[in-house]
Amino acid sequence: MKFSHRFFENKDCEYYPCHVIPEGRHLNCLFCFCPLYPYENCPGTPIWLDSGLKDCSACTTTAFEDAYETVIGFLR
Repeated sequence: MKFSHRFFENKDCEYYPCHVIPEGRHLNCLFCFCPLYPYENCPGTPIWLDSGLKDCSACTTTAFEDAYETVIGFLR
């Protein structure tokens, strides 16, 4: 996997891996804190709690190597 401004994987992180990594995929640590969190209409798969809070703990939209285009495309 080539590393660039679109991707990096920090295997030294105390939380690595923070998601299950399917075979042949790479975890993208660039969006460790999801920049899509503030948006109600994000392209991810959040769960809305009764309290009105957004639970993104099971979402992997920004977790893998192809996330950059999704995030940047949404934010544009």
